[in-house]
Amino acid sequence: MATLVTFHAHPDDECINCGGVMRKAADEGHRVVLVVATRGELGEVEDGFLDPGEDLTSRRVAETHAAAEVLGVARVAFLGYTDSGMMGEPTNDVSGTFWTAPVEEAAARLAAILTEEAADVLTIYDDNGGYGHPDHIQVHRVGTRAAELAGTPRVYQATANRDSIKAMQAAAQERGEAPVGPPEDFEIGKPEAELTARVDVTKYLDAKRAAMRAHASQISEDSFFLAIPDEAFGFAFGIEWFIRAGQGPGITETDIMAGL
Repeated sequence: MATLVTFHAHPDDECINCGGVMRKAADEGHRVVLVVATRGELGEVEDGFLDPGEDLTSRRVAETHAAAEVLGVARVAFLGYTDSGMMGEPTNDVSGTFWTAPVEEAAARLAAILTEEAADVLTIYDDNGGYGHPDHIQVHRVGTRAAELAGTPRVYQATANRDSIKAMQAAAQERGEAPVGPPEDFEIGKPEAELTARVDVTKYLDAKRAAMRAHASQISEDSFFLAIPDEAFGFAFGIEWFIRAGQGPGITETDIMAGL
């Protein structure tokens, strides 16, 4: 069996982007390690949601561990940086944020975990961080360098199928329904021609949704993730997409742990 390390920017990112492949790997007997760059300190929460005296950071750490248990994670590690906020916000430049961290410094922290775990596979994000969030972009930069330092053989960039999202939006418009997903001028994921791995995780959708539900401070019951019908959820989240350098063109892999 092998070790999968999956690297994310904030608590809850893991279940949305890679929840299926994480549970799949665990069920197949692989060791799954979750590394999170920040504790999501800048997440928004409704008034009264937190218990008296409780801070959001502590709640999000607890939620991460709860979601990790659902996904079969053997170890959770935080790199110790703070949330940078959305691109262009003043918080981007605050000392100690992940966005301001020197890539070599942060990569060394991650590489130490990769080396300790003898990681066979690492997941990061695409070069735009999926949708342009500074911490997500930094995950790509730091993860890429850390894999080089640790000699991790397989690196997969988790992303979204931009063409599939546009097709879903067009179909909704034809049916006269309100568009679901990002606005047209919001760049998310990558064109299908750039994707090299398509992993069917429909078997693990219950676990993926339960992990999302564990992040209650950020993913409410009336959110898109939890409120949509099961069929729509399966269509939106039943496939997880990746890019692996040196593969392609086109889809060449359907299992990021194949052969390990």
